[in-house]
Amino acid sequence: MVSQFISPHAVRVLGGLGFDFPEGTHPIGRLDNNSEGLLLLTTDKRVTRLLFQSADPHRRTYLVKVKYDVGEDSLARLREGVEIRVHGGGFYRTAPCEAERVPEPLGLPGYPGERKDYDAYTWLRITLTEGKFHQVRKMVLAVGHRCIRLIRVAIEDLALDGLTAGKVREIEERVFFEKLKIGGGGQMVE
Repeated sequence: MVSQFISPHAVRVLGGLGFDFPEGTHPIGRLDNNSEGLLLLTTDKRVTRLLFQSADPHRRTYLVKVKYDVGEDSLARLREGVEIRVHGGGFYRTAPCEAERVPEPLGLPGYPGERKDYDAYTWLRITLTEGKFHQVRKMVLAVGHRCIRLIRVAIEDLALDGLTAGKVREIEERVFFEKLKIGGGGQMVE
């Protein structure tokens, strides 16, 4: 689904989840149509600024399934930062990040359109503090691996923790701000 409540296109939207969202609810950050995972929703317009535009960068963690076996040299390059192409045709060097191979996550449902016939693939956990347009996909491509599946599993200490696709979990305001390591107020919905 796309990270919006209505769309002129024939796509699944947040409004179709069957949850009674408070008026003024909006997503914090986005997931592209080919990504999945944690999406934060709030009625507090300050949260985007507090989380993504503050002087203190906030950590975002992804599970990434990539084509082929990822070696230590590729992991080292990801950790140090790589050159990626950005909007307008220019290049950007990504900030250092955490990157490691992880075992295949258990209990993940299949992703629509996900091919199962790859000879070799690797699951990675990548944690970064920036999020340029399709950055994780571009980073793994820069080291020679095509992204097959991308799942955002956490923002700071707020994690999926068993929340399944299409489900909504309300979080107490105090807990929401503590786990995201920001200050503020307003009703929060995850």
